[in-house]
Amino acid sequence: MSEVDLHIHSTASDGRLSPEEIVPKSAERGLTIIALADHDTVDSIAPALETARAFPGLKVIPCVEISTNVPRGEVHVLGYFIDYTSRELKVRLERMRSSRRERARGMIAKLRSLGIHIEWQRVQEIAGSGSIGRPHIAQAMLEKGYIASVKEAFTKYISRGGPAYVERGKMTPVGAVELILRANGLPVLAHPLTIDDLEAVVIELKAIGLVGIEAYYNGYTADEVSRLVSLANRHNLIATGGSDYHGLDASTETMIGSTDVPIEAAERLIALAEQRALFSQPIVF
Repeated sequence: MSEVDLHIHSTASDGRLSPEEIVPKSAERGLTIIALADHDTVDSIAPALETARAFPGLKVIPCVEISTNVPRGEVHVLGYFIDYTSRELKVRLERMRSSRRERARGMIAKLRSLGIHIEWQRVQEIAGSGSIGRPHIAQAMLEKGYIASVKEAFTKYISRGGPAYVERGKMTPVGAVELILRANGLPVLAHPLTIDDLEAVVIELKAIGLVGIEAYYNGYTADEVSRLVSLANRHNLIATGGSDYHGLDASTETMIGSTDVPIEAAERLIALAEQRALFSQPIVF
């Protein structure tokens, strides 16, 4: 069990637990530093920081995970220590959430043509106040018995290249890094093994302000972690990590704190944030 988890999702996007539930659960599991990194929204940050006041042994880092476009897939960029009150950041993220809603409607229509009938209203109910994502569609499919697990929805239908997949409007990786920097944050490349020509992407983004890559990640082998740490070291980047916990399927999902992330990863992020004086909002430290 690690003391650090720098990649956790809540009901603000496509996770099952609220920020107010994530914080005590993390403390109970012995974590000392966490980051809520919801997809294209900062709505989980304020309630998480407020809840953390009751858990003095737990530090909460504000974060966001931004989805971006590349020619043959997706690149996700994490933004640590962002100013979550930034008006520009909130406006840009709201545009992306609107695109998520339109994509979800398109996927539901494609699923219907495949004989899988789920209702838009039910997907909205599952998402609640959070940003609508593919896991919400998967849960609706699971409820109606079309699939045996959330994972099956992705592998058979709604992952990139699947028969019900729909693209959505996103920014470029460069645009995401620049947006995070303008919001006084630290940009880190998320789950990078999905990226084609990874080193070229790292070099391009490092030149404009990338500070880290996620090397310690659920499902990565020891060899993969080693290669990513070496890549980070070659380019003087921080090797970070986390579980990418959503809480949707306990039988297949990595639990909070179950990815072995060295505490030095979080300490280096915190030191860099302190060096750059990024604590523009109160943080429970």
